Amino acid sequence: MIVITNPIPIANEISTIHSIFENGLELLHVRKPNFSEEDMITFITEIKSDLRKQLVLHSHHQLASGFGINRIHFSESKRKKKDRLALETYKTKGFHLSASVHSIADFNALESVFEYAFLSPVFPSISKTGYSSETDLFEAVKNRTNYATKLIALGGIESKNIKQTLENGFDDAVLLGTIWNSTNPIENFKLCQQIVHSY
Repeated sequence: MIVITNPIPIANEISTIHSIFENGLELLHVRKPNFSEEDMITFITEIKSDLRKQLVLHSHHQLASGFGINRIHFSESKRKKKDRLALETYKTKGFHLSASVHSIADFNALESVFEYAFLSPVFPSISKTGYSSETDLFEAVKNRTNYATKLIALGGIESKNIKQTLENGFDDAVLLGTIWNSTNPIENFKLCQQIVHSY
């Protein structure tokens, strides 16, 4: 399972992150769009050193190597600014790459250097009020031609719909609002993880 951090700092965030890792979290995407380099250094430093290999940086990619992080993520806008050679360079340096897309056409057109990509929003967002897709992504996924890259569902994913997501052609799902907008983040994570593992 994958979890994305809350965009802005929240109470008990680091202890919650550690608890989710203790309960089997595979990868934590660190998405803090307003963080300065200094903020990011502070945040990463607070996470146990043995967990850093499971972190994926969305920004300040230049910090990755120094912290033993070998996973970086490209937003749609950042990805479009990188040419294939630049992306290949990351790969040759041992980085695992992932990306965000908002249409199946963009997913199908992704360079093979990306191991997986988030397609969103599958359901109305839990964390962003009023944010939903204008197209039915379950229908759109039927037009998938890219099987070199894993297709990961993002947006409104919670225990009541995660099985439906997997049944409709997604390889996995990522959690955000159901973790950080909840009074029971650990329980929500465990429930979603149980459903995915039993699928």
